Amino acid sequence: MAGETDLNLLLKSLRPSLNAGCYVFISLKDIDQIPRKDILFEFKEAEGITVILTKEKADEFNFRYEYISSWITLTVHSALDAVGLTAAVANALTKYNISCNVVAAYFHDHIFVSTKDTDRAMQVLGEFSGK
Repeated sequence: MAGETDLNLLLKSLRPSLNAGCYVFISLKDIDQIPRKDILFEFKEAEGITVILTKEKADEFNFRYEYISSWITLTVHSALDAVGLTAAVANALTKYNISCNVVAAYFHDHIFVSTKDTDRAMQVLGEFSGK
């Protein structure tokens, strides 16, 4: 099933959903010590493998992290080749000095914001659809 590409429709249909818990980004040279079921996201970079885990799991493994975030899923099924969604979301959050880290997956975009900004980010994202 193809995702939506029309930016106006995407924005009206964002339906942001806050996932429970706190999440952290870490970078490792080797992720073999982490059970696959505990990894939310991984991406290989030249400097190391970026991994997103729950804060709880990172603490359990004694991993160091600097940024504690909330995870917001944009539940609209966006196409991977949709143009402007990430920019529109980032621009809206920028107006309130909220940084965001965006992970685009096959069906949805996922926004990670500092835990201190969670409520405001949910409000800003909800305004796209008038909620």
